[in-house]
Amino acid sequence: MLDLGRTFLQSFERAPGATALVDGEQRLTYAQWAQQIGAVQRGLTALGLKAGDHLVSVLQNRMEAATLHWACQFAGIVMTPLNWRAKPEEITHCLKDSGARVLVYEQVCSLAVSEAMQARPATLVFVGEGEGAGTPYADCFGGEAMPVPQATAQDLSLMLYTSGTTGAPKGVPRRHRAERVAALAHVAQNQYGYGERTLGVMPLYHTMGVRSLLALALVDGCFVCLPQFDAAQALRSIAQERITHLYLVPTLYHDLLAHPSFASTDVRTVRRLGFAGAPMHDALLQRLQQAFSPELFVNHYGSSEIYTFSLNQDAVGKPGSAGRAGINTRLRVVKLEGKSVDALAAPMEEGQIIADMLSDEAFEGYHNRPEANDKSLREGWYFTGDTGYVDADGDLFVTGRVDDMIISGGENISPVEIESVLSLHPAVDEVAVAGLKDERWGQRVVAFVKRKQSVSSDGLDQYCRTSALVNFKRPREYIFVDEIPKSPVGKVLRRKLVAGEYLPEANPAQPT
Repeated sequence: MLDLGRTFLQSFERAPGATALVDGEQRLTYAQWAQQIGAVQRGLTALGLKAGDHLVSVLQNRMEAATLHWACQFAGIVMTPLNWRAKPEEITHCLKDSGARVLVYEQVCSLAVSEAMQARPATLVFVGEGEGAGTPYADCFGGEAMPVPQATAQDLSLMLYTSGTTGAPKGVPRRHRAERVAALAHVAQNQYGYGERTLGVMPLYHTMGVRSLLALALVDGCFVCLPQFDAAQALRSIAQERITHLYLVPTLYHDLLAHPSFASTDVRTVRRLGFAGAPMHDALLQRLQQAFSPELFVNHYGSSEIYTFSLNQDAVGKPGSAGRAGINTRLRVVKLEGKSVDALAAPMEEGQIIADMLSDEAFEGYHNRPEANDKSLREGWYFTGDTGYVDADGDLFVTGRVDDMIISGGENISPVEIESVLSLHPAVDEVAVAGLKDERWGQRVVAFVKRKQSVSSDGLDQYCRTSALVNFKRPREYIFVDEIPKSPVGKVLRRKLVAGEYLPEANPAQPT
């Protein structure tokens, strides 16, 4: 199998003059980008890095981040990207855990990096404008040179750190072959053609961002960098760069549609929509279908550990369904209390979703975390920690996390089903449901609602009573908030809602 460096050379050899990378006013063809990648590869060697070493980056989605990723693939260096919003202790942990001796960063995270250096010194390379400790990027990686493949398909390509809700982040090492197979599957399952153009806004420390970067190189495509998500800039990029597909988390789609400029933006070049990272509620699905009229609308369900679990290529036709196993995957839903991978849940019975570790896209275990492996890897299967069920047609529905399950009066209640119902109310902009402690019921169902029109708790309760939602799942309380707390990639942070870490609505509308 080809390694990723040779994979990039395929596009360089097929289409050297095709536009490969855009970052603001900067535009590079594959031929030009290859020369920059080669210069970075040469610079990494000069820094003393060799095949198998880790390189930590703390960067936004910019040209240097994408170039650095590819240079590491040629050099056999393990790219180890971190969230640019990471706290000093997180950077320190990841430096120690990976053994990385070089860190590349930019101004936006300079304070956190500076503090981390006091606990774990490393050679620093500073990217972009402003002042920062270390050697400027241009001094380390300037000039031009053709990249030289020095890795094999069996070598490590990447180590992503999972955010996790408790404990230190876990490193997920992935080999070239798994990364390449995952990118190939992404191309096939989203029906990409040669010359695709995507909005590179999903961060390159997240599997969605990495998958977009690699998939585009497989089809001689163009990756349009967007350092931070800004709806106005994203809409301008879609129109100016003639973006052909979007692969985003639901929150970013919501923000695109909510922006005043959306109605006047030409989005007709966008023919495919894909989403992952969180469920998309029915109301947003319908609005996106109407706004884009896409040829393909894919709900993609996966993780850093095994990129694709399942996909639904008709997200609007069967709302909420994550479809069926991807082309490289086997899935099961096992009983929540089950101890064996053979303890299958019945159709429509909620259980834990597990995936076969023989998948060509799978990792092989967490880095330096045997206790995490013992918890998640059993009998050759990966226990995802996600809950879901398979319907009578054989389609998978993901209902949340095992840790998010609300147990009220002895009943297991999934937040996602309730959120989908409430999302269709015309006054609801966003909604998240969590279980709060209750002396009588153990937990009570509480809905946190961001309103776009005036509505009362009684109005929402009456709406739920007339829906298909069974009575014991109805929220017993509604809390109106200005924002739903989310992670940097748009996942709802229910733990913050449970802990009371949210902002109540500052200027409550008069309820109706």
